[in-house]
Amino acid sequence: MAQTGRPTQLFRNKSAKIAAIPMVLTALVVFVGATLWTVFHSFTKSKLLPSTKFVGLDQYERLWSQNRWLISIENLAIYGICSMIFSLIIGFLLAAMLDQKIRFENTFRSIFLYPFALSFIVTGLVWQWILNPEFGIQKIVRNLGFENFVFDPLYNPDIVIYGILIAGLWQGTGLIMCLMLAGLRGIDEDIWKAARVDGIPMWKTYIFIVIPMMRAVFITTLVIIASGIVKVYDLVVAQTSGGPGIASEVPAKYVYDYMFKNQNLGQGFAASTMMLLSVLVIVVPWAYLEFKGERSRG
Repeated sequence: MAQTGRPTQLFRNKSAKIAAIPMVLTALVVFVGATLWTVFHSFTKSKLLPSTKFVGLDQYERLWSQNRWLISIENLAIYGICSMIFSLIIGFLLAAMLDQKIRFENTFRSIFLYPFALSFIVTGLVWQWILNPEFGIQKIVRNLGFENFVFDPLYNPDIVIYGILIAGLWQGTGLIMCLMLAGLRGIDEDIWKAARVDGIPMWKTYIFIVIPMMRAVFITTLVIIASGIVKVYDLVVAQTSGGPGIASEVPAKYVYDYMFKNQNLGQGFAASTMMLLSVLVIVVPWAYLEFKGERSRG
């Protein structure tokens, strides 16, 4: 019976499967094909135009010997770790606050979500003005009488990445808040009632009961945050253009500069391949564990 059931499952919903063929072919050709093409040319001596002259690992050796690339990786790590931690904490706290059925909830929700509607270029320019020591926060505080106050992260190479992080958190935290709020609204009200009857403090209810029940929401949120971290580019260009010097360089900007400004496709392909590899190192084990967990629960 099991053998005769498999062909039946295979040919079920034939119309939907046939309709999905163009999308599958497009994904294979455009995404998989372009990825393989990029990886292949990262081993070649491509300059202004793609070349098939194989040079082995020369592009990668040159890549990892450059201080600019190492700084970009360090900046991405700092930005990524801080962005994940603070986005989740701030977003969850805001969602927990709105979940208390406060007055003007819709107004606050719109205010917190509004920055997400702006482009990264607009956000970067706005925060470039806000953090400018000549007429931004530093100038305002000094006018209040604190003449020794210093706050110029975009002009300090040691902390410039944190100035970019502030702009990123300002724009993206509202979306995280909405995702968390949707998860909180999906928690059964009886759980809250039972916790109150048992005398469990609210913070313990959140940490030991609510948050574990929102595991799927947290995973989705982390994937969204991670996708934005890897491709961070607009904020850096709008705020600092990679400066001071190369202090705020990030991998996406490195790839863009080498491919379109320096006309060195091979080096740009090598850098983009390393970005892809870093994503795979994180995503593949996570996907395997998730799939294995689903099978064990099934």
